[in-house]
Amino acid sequence: MSVSPEKETALRQRMERLGVREDEFRETFIRSSGPGGQKVNKTSSCVHLVHLPTGLTVKCQQERSQSLNRFVARRLLLDRIERLKTGLVSAERMRIEKIRRQKRRRSRRVKEKILEAKHLQSEKKTLRTRIGPDE
Repeated sequence: MSVSPEKETALRQRMERLGVREDEFRETFIRSSGPGGQKVNKTSSCVHLVHLPTGLTVKCQQERSQSLNRFVARRLLLDRIERLKTGLVSAERMRIEKIRRQKRRRSRRVKEKILEAKHLQSEKKTLRTRIGPDE
């Protein structure tokens, strides 16, 4: 099974749009791991692709075919380059940092402030109770 010509041209156009050339890649083929038995042990179908200017690397062994893995590896690498150029990496880093701050333990002073605010709120609510006929 091979990649269709339409997909190849779309990949080339995307590379041109991002300003990435084919000679900026260093491509090596290694033996895959995982299920597949003798076929995996004999053929080097895993693709290791490095974009030299940015240092981004991709390793792809999703398919049994080396040509399909080459195509998928290029697509994954272009996704990473595009994220790097558009600034999505910094947005992702900010999102992760926000989650980390949310999960962090509160200091003793902050806990005391929260408890103080809760006590004030409970006092307000006790003052809202109805006045009975006996009072």
